[in-house]
Amino acid sequence: MFTGIDEVDWASLRHAYGSAEDVPGWLRALVSADTAERATALDGMYGALHHPGCVYDSTLACVPFLLSLAAREEVPDRGGIVELLVGIGAESTDGDPRAREAVRAGAEVFVRLAEDPDPAVRRATASALVHFLPAPARVLDLLRQRLRAERDDRVLLALPEALALFVRRHPAHADAAVDLLAEQSAPPYTPGLRLAALGQLALVAPARLPADLVPTAVRLLRERSAHRARVPEPCAASGLVGRIRRLRPSDEEGSRLLRTLHMALGDLVDDRIALLGGQLTGPDPVDRCHGVWMAGALLRGWRVDHVGTVRLLGTQLHADRDWLREAAVAVLAGLFALAAPAADDLHALVCARPDLWAHRVERGSCTLGGPLKALVRCGDPRAVPALAHLLAGPAAPVDLGFELAHLGAAAAPLAPALRHRLGRIPPSSPSAARLAAPLLAALGAIGDEEAVPEVLRLLSGARGGPGARDDAVTGQVITTLEVLGATARAVTALRALLRTRHAAAAAGALWSVQRDASAVLPVLLRELVEGDPASRRLAAVQLGRLGPAGRAALPGLRRMARSCFARDRVSAAGALWRIDADPEPLLPVFREAWAQDPRTRRAIARCLTAMGPAAAPLRHLAAEELAAPRRHLAHAAGGAGQGIPEDEDLLRACREVLARCQRIQGRHSPDRTSSGSEPSGS
Repeated sequence: MFTGIDEVDWASLRHAYGSAEDVPGWLRALVSADTAERATALDGMYGALHHPGCVYDSTLACVPFLLSLAAREEVPDRGGIVELLVGIGAESTDGDPRAREAVRAGAEVFVRLAEDPDPAVRRATASALVHFLPAPARVLDLLRQRLRAERDDRVLLALPEALALFVRRHPAHADAAVDLLAEQSAPPYTPGLRLAALGQLALVAPARLPADLVPTAVRLLRERSAHRARVPEPCAASGLVGRIRRLRPSDEEGSRLLRTLHMALGDLVDDRIALLGGQLTGPDPVDRCHGVWMAGALLRGWRVDHVGTVRLLGTQLHADRDWLREAAVAVLAGLFALAAPAADDLHALVCARPDLWAHRVERGSCTLGGPLKALVRCGDPRAVPALAHLLAGPAAPVDLGFELAHLGAAAAPLAPALRHRLGRIPPSSPSAARLAAPLLAALGAIGDEEAVPEVLRLLSGARGGPGARDDAVTGQVITTLEVLGATARAVTALRALLRTRHAAAAAGALWSVQRDASAVLPVLLRELVEGDPASRRLAAVQLGRLGPAGRAALPGLRRMARSCFARDRVSAAGALWRIDADPEPLLPVFREAWAQDPRTRRAIARCLTAMGPAAAPLRHLAAEELAAPRRHLAHAAGGAGQGIPEDEDLLRACREVLARCQRIQGRHSPDRTSSGSEPSGS
């Protein structure tokens, strides 16, 4: 197994973390009698030799030894070794062809492993055959033989995946593989195998799917679950691990089957909603729990008719399984206002379980509990009594104020308690920003003008000039004062902030109260050039508020409108419109940024709304957005379908853009009746 291993100069080779001199130790540890030692070695090789999906010279040097280990029946855990080989040869992100060729050189090993006594090895080998054997006809024949001979369910479920991979890799030979998938999707095969085949068919040959795909999939899911319920589960281990398994039963294979089908259906949201309906109403709580998580993924990533699905999520809150209820609460809390159809169920849970109102975290602090948080994010005023109780306690949840913003004016009864807590924060305390930020957000959302004295107190430590303390909460204080209409009472403090990093915000607040361009224009021009990116964008917004009085900023804004950053360009273009009212140079900026960075779309849509008839050349952007099935941040950098409130706000703005264009078009269309003309054909 290790012939020649000491002849390799491992110290001169490299892996993800430096010298590869530790690799021979990992290879030898893979044959250890100690399970933990083997697992540690395999983890180390994944992390160092194939991290993050890259290939190193030491990776290539390892391949012959890994192939040799995989071929020896006496070596334990060979399934993991085969999976590592597949990862190295087929999934390298840097596209290094040497890795594929190194594994393909020993591909005959996988032919023997296809009939290995170990099911884990056979399962991992299915995709290896497709990736590395050079003759497609031979590969297909091996997969066909395996389908006929295999008796292990977990191996059988891997074979449809291998067939679908074969279709993608060898389209000239796809028909025979698709025929095999279609055969496996019909009786007399087991429900699990049929579900697996349907999911792969949906990915590679949707035309071969049955017309009643969703009812068939739901029926197969329930048949599979009924069979699983009849098979006694192995006795759970004692101790902590066993207790966790009993508290959170898992069926990862079933989850994977349904996830594959959802992924294949993609933008066919009506079919996916119907499929979720079957998952969420089934008798098996494990299936329903998987359905809960998949419903969350659909609602976060796609714009769908959500009411029926959310109501079904609400019914899971009455389940007697803690893990199912917790999953439903977590998904509903992430839906914000879209969770409103489940508000009655959330309210019932909040009333029944005061122990869930807060969740303890480290060092004795706590956060808002999931059911109450979800009810607040719905904007449901029935959350107020529970929130009042928490505010009256000695340690209110640290995030309570931020969540209260979703209630808006409905949270007005809580204003006195919020003011009291804000007034107790020492402005010079190192924790002032952390404690004040959520309270300021809540008071601003409520619109509590009586809080102005407490808000102004927080500016007492923030003064301009060299060496002055630049309070981290100052920006939010300024925003809150503007929201509350109290900037006139803070003029002195705001002027002192014109030399700090909050200069743009302070200048905007001063403009709102004094309308003196000579006082704020030089500050904003300076920030437009010298500020950090966020300050430059804010300065552009504030310059736009000046309107024609900000004309001195036009050259700087035009330069900013040519920035390589889309958000900079959009901020500058919006300001240019408000100052100069010339749409021609702005429309290309908006059109390009809309496509380049979805995060700019809300700002663009708001500006298009303000532009009125001048926005008509871009009204198609709003129309296309409203017709798009996916949320605008679903594929943005770092986005996983998050940002439901932002997306809903974008949709509202797009509807307003179209409504304004239609109203303007209606006002300018000729009135035939008034002109005396008759309709044609009368």
